[in-house]
Amino acid sequence: MIQTVIFDMDGVIVDTEPVHHYAYNQHFKQLGITITPEMYASFTGNSTKNIFERLKAEFNLPQDVETLVQTKRDLFNDAFDSKEDLYLLDGVEDLIKDLHHNGMQLVLASSSATVTINRIFNRFNLDQYFAHKVSGEDFPRSKPHPAIFEHAAFLAQTPVDNCIVIEDSTNGVLAAKAAGIYCVGYDSFHSKMQDYSKADKVIKHFNELSFELIKNIKNQ
Repeated sequence: MIQTVIFDMDGVIVDTEPVHHYAYNQHFKQLGITITPEMYASFTGNSTKNIFERLKAEFNLPQDVETLVQTKRDLFNDAFDSKEDLYLLDGVEDLIKDLHHNGMQLVLASSSATVTINRIFNRFNLDQYFAHKVSGEDFPRSKPHPAIFEHAAFLAQTPVDNCIVIEDSTNGVLAAKAAGIYCVGYDSFHSKMQDYSKADKVIKHFNELSFELIKNIKNQ
């Protein structure tokens, strides 16, 4: 029986991708580099630190990674604070409340920085539902490496066989499966150029999930 649901955040709980896209592209212009749509899509599920480690090597950027990360973070925060039309994804709040009400433990495992996670959680009052929040910035390697999900299960004190992950990215799905965790791929119109072929189940709307369905999802 499933005891813990591990949620990704960007593209699963809230669509901050337009804000990230704006911040990254502003920064790329400042740096004078061109990123193809294919390369940008491959960033999905990676931490900002890992992305800029890759870009520093790829484009021989003179700035140190910490400076690059902080510049992008400042651009994101400025855009985030001024963006009024930012909402939780359709149906996800009802699912979170349903799971929490029925005693399911919820954990967040996001590649976003802790400061960004807290911004989202404060804006939408989500801390009341989640037992733990895990940031990808605390790990040397990003998804598809399984470390973030392994740590989420460890914090939840739940065997991986009794967890599920809800993810919207290729890298996230691969990370969940590498951790030995059942993965639900959320294929929404917000998620571009992602591969859900390795997911155990694929949904297009959160109304396809509920506490009753999830608790025995591996038996279906």
